[in-house]
Amino acid sequence: MSHLLLLTNSNEPSDHVLPALGLLLHSVRVAPAEAGALLSTGADRSSSMPVDAILVDARTDLATVRNFCRLLDTTGLDCPLLAVLTEGGVAALTPDWQIDDFLLTSAGPAEVEARLRLAIGQADSGADDPDEIRRGDLVIDEATYIARLRGRILDLTFKEFELLKFLAQHPGRVFTRAQLLQEVWGYDYFGGTRTIDVHVRRLRAKLGSEYESLIGTVRNVGYRFVPDPATKAADPSAQRDGRTEDSPHTAPASG
Repeated sequence: MSHLLLLTNSNEPSDHVLPALGLLLHSVRVAPAEAGALLSTGADRSSSMPVDAILVDARTDLATVRNFCRLLDTTGLDCPLLAVLTEGGVAALTPDWQIDDFLLTSAGPAEVEARLRLAIGQADSGADDPDEIRRGDLVIDEATYIARLRGRILDLTFKEFELLKFLAQHPGRVFTRAQLLQEVWGYDYFGGTRTIDVHVRRLRAKLGSEYESLIGTVRNVGYRFVPDPATKAADPSAQRDGRTEDSPHTAPASG
């Protein structure tokens, strides 16, 4: 069973928009076709309310729906986007819709099931994007400068993004504050290492209590990216503030 998100401005139930859905066992959530739909629904493929594919109601107002699909594509979706069309609307489809496939309202359950299966399967097979860093529920897209945690876009400043990206590129490796300052801020930065602590604190706050331990503290040394935040030291204070208080040898920073 797949988890589908249907975006529509119609008040009809999902099996009226696409009748075949009423004959399939997929879980379907319905939300308004609005720019903030993905944020308001928490749409992603790994949360407690996952989304394996997004369907957009394109039965009417094709020009508006096309623009909406293009807008959705700019958010860097991590699941396939499909338009639901009438047979008369197919002629309006062009590559600039930026969709992965389309479903006809008249399609039977076997066809709808096959198209969904193929679209979701292709999305899974293409998951290893060279511009993406994937660390569990965290996905960092270097091309778009967007970081997602369980599908939720993190509101990061440029330096917060760069710091998170650099640490995630070297999971488990410990860096001193001076090394992080050199690697992320550059040789020409004249501020103190205290700025590292400030940015780490802000990053942890944005990651949230469940994931703040992705950035571990190594006492008297520096910071590291913890691939599995569930693996923490037994120190209760470390568990409270998302730190790990182990002390492996510090690896030298890369040039």
